[in-house]
Amino acid sequence: QVEVEESGGGSAQIGGSLTLRCIITGHPLSEYETAWFRQPQGKESEGVAAIDGAGSATVADSVKGRFTISRDNTDNTVYLQMLNLQPEDTGTYTCATGYAFKLDFPFLLGSYSYLGQGTQVTVSS
Repeated sequence: QVEVEESGGGSAQIGGSLTLRCIITGHPLSEYETAWFRQPQGKESEGVAAIDGAGSATVADSVKGRFTISRDNTDNTVYLQMLNLQPEDTGTYTCATGYAFKLDFPFLLGSYSYLGQGTQVTVSS
C-alpha cells in the first residue's frame, strides 16, 4: 500500500524560505514520477514541480529560480526547497505520486494515483 505524507509547512515572511518534505512508502521513487501541487484558498490547484523516475526535474514558470525539487532515494523522500517566498506562494501544498516513470503532462493532477493530505504554507509581511 502506498502512503504519502507531507511536512515542513508553516508561516514565513516575504523573502523567507521553507523546505517541504514528502515521505512516500510502498513504492520506490526511482521508478515513478512525483510532484508537488499547491492550491491557494478559493483557487484551482496548480503544479509547482515534478521529478521523474530518472531524477529529471520540471519546475513551473511561476516559481522557476526560487523553488527546487529534489529527492533522496535512500529515504524515499522528495523535497521542495522554496526561497524568496512571496504572498502568492500561500496555499496548501500537496505531494502526489503515481505509477509512471515519466509523465507527458507532469502538472496534470489526475495523472497521479496517490496524494498526501497537504501542508499549509502562509507567506506574509
